[in-house]
Amino acid sequence: MNWISEHTLLPADAWLLVLACLGAMCIGMSKAGLSGTSTLNVVLMAKIFGAKESVGVILPMLIAADFMGYFINRKGGSWRRILPILPPAIAGVIVGWVLLGKFDNAMARVVIGWIIIALLVFNWLLNRRRQDFLALTEHKGFTWAMGFLAGVVTMLANAAGPVMTVYLLAQHLEKKEHLGVFSRYFLFVNLFKVPFSADLGIIHGKSLMTNLTLMPAVVLGVFLGWWILKKLPQKLFENVLFWMTAVAAVWLIRG
Repeated sequence: MNWISEHTLLPADAWLLVLACLGAMCIGMSKAGLSGTSTLNVVLMAKIFGAKESVGVILPMLIAADFMGYFINRKGGSWRRILPILPPAIAGVIVGWVLLGKFDNAMARVVIGWIIIALLVFNWLLNRRRQDFLALTEHKGFTWAMGFLAGVVTMLANAAGPVMTVYLLAQHLEKKEHLGVFSRYFLFVNLFKVPFSADLGIIHGKSLMTNLTLMPAVVLGVFLGWWILKKLPQKLFENVLFWMTAVAAVWLIRG
């Protein structure tokens, strides 16, 4: 326990270590297809490591999971599919980098908490009013708006999944194609974010040691996600996760 606290950012507290492993497993489960786990992961990691520091802790684990997701889904989609959304996404990442640089840990905690709540509401509306959202995709500037929003949100909170889901719905892709494009987009964008996160000082030696320590939980999460998809109705799982994440986000905001 002492070695862990000295060489990583993990706290010398058994309960918090369990929560950190759960957060890492959520990263793997999200890449296995249980997308709702990604928002719960953000809240758990922000509570454990501090909101601003957690953004840098999560990113390398996301990239490792993105490589796994890309390998699994490489036969679906194409890199050409993500090209239209990359310029606004890159602009959004840069804006998010500037904003995150101005936040202290307390402000980042509140901002990330409200981003998660907003994304939960957004996802709920998407499920309820899917056709209305699809109608919005016909407007000019839809790609730029979604790309920019995804870039800002992913830089501030590593939580742009729901935004990209709306964008990809407009492409009317088959499931295999959808997953292929989704994995390619996040692999590119998360790699692009690395120098910006390093510049903010939220990726460093101790954070990388934290990643190595938690990586087995990420891999376990991938396999657990596949198992859950086979054994449990995804709708039931996502509903339970929705409320767990909502409670955790309020917990984060309240400090």
